[in-house]
Amino acid sequence: MDDSNQNSANAATLKARADEAVRRNDLRGAAGHLVQATAISPDDPAMWMSLAACRRGLGDPIAALAAIENALRVDPRLFVALLMKATLIEQSGDAGAAGRAYGVALTQTPPADQVGAAMQQAIAHGREVHDRYRKGLEDALRAGAADVRSQCASGEARRADHFIDILTGNRRVYHSEPVQYHYPGLAEVEFFDRADMPWIEAFEAHTPAIVEELLAIQAAGVGEFTPYIEYPPGIPLNQWAELNHSRLWSAFHLMREGLPVEANSTLCPNTMAALACAPQPTVANRSPAAMFSVLSPRTRIPPHTGVANTRLVVHLPLIVPDGCGFRVGGTTRLWRVGEAFAFDDTIEHEAWNDSDEPRTVLICDIWRPDLSEIERALIVEVMKAVDDFGGLAPGPGGL
Repeated sequence: MDDSNQNSANAATLKARADEAVRRNDLRGAAGHLVQATAISPDDPAMWMSLAACRRGLGDPIAALAAIENALRVDPRLFVALLMKATLIEQSGDAGAAGRAYGVALTQTPPADQVGAAMQQAIAHGREVHDRYRKGLEDALRAGAADVRSQCASGEARRADHFIDILTGNRRVYHSEPVQYHYPGLAEVEFFDRADMPWIEAFEAHTPAIVEELLAIQAAGVGEFTPYIEYPPGIPLNQWAELNHSRLWSAFHLMREGLPVEANSTLCPNTMAALACAPQPTVANRSPAAMFSVLSPRTRIPPHTGVANTRLVVHLPLIVPDGCGFRVGGTTRLWRVGEAFAFDDTIEHEAWNDSDEPRTVLICDIWRPDLSEIERALIVEVMKAVDDFGGLAPGPGGL
């Protein structure tokens, strides 16, 4: 037998003796055997965890932590070691350090069906301790920044709040991920401030007239509502399979591929007047685009990202029953009739209608306000050149 096999056999023998000592409730004897075993097999995390358990049972948390650190040296993601470490720190009375330690452990939580009832209770307790820590941290950060935050403009205050939310783990970081067109150097902003859109109040003022036109169209059955998602056969659909060619999410197109849809737009002169307020891009075969978007009851639009970060998408809510919502990145909003907002649709977003009635919003696109006039002109020419050359490979996304 070579040396490595002999060492393994010796370590296994010592572990068996330790297990027998534990059964006799001789934790000190078990720990002695395990100290010898870990000297022979220092890279066996299970051996270190057994030693940590014995030392904890002997009332020596410092020595138990030392054994756990050796297990984590071998496997830094070992969940049982991380959880035991947090438990021992909590027992020492350091609530802040315990909250942080539980937070680390929880990042490695195994699936619920892989842990027993006792472990699930320990995990639930860890979440409670970690949540208290996060809440305390959030309160401290907000209190510390309160005086300066009170001097912030709306956009500055929003960024400050998101900064604290990210630090405290209350918010994920979402990035702009355009399907095709990414113009570099643009800020990743989920919802833009109204101050960036001086035209928006004039746009919103048309809401009653727009709703009247919408209801008249629906009552008369004129114009055409078509499925919002209409991919041809052979396109990999991923999350769009359920909604492709489905009227669960339908659109009444007013402007499409840069041109008015005459059969529909002529029925909606007030809506077209409202759209004239918005700084929509003019890109041949692409934009402006505008439509009534109808989401059926009990229907969800899955998380997705749009095509280009050079534009924003505007929603003007028209008919919004209770139970509807909209998320962009880490921010969730309710639609409120007549209150428009603009968002970057290249940041992951989703929508839902959990009510028993349809939800309808007017959707259009606008230039990003942080693009200069010369940049807008350049983007138009680049997109035109793409089309003249034969286009890009199609991708999922869109409004």
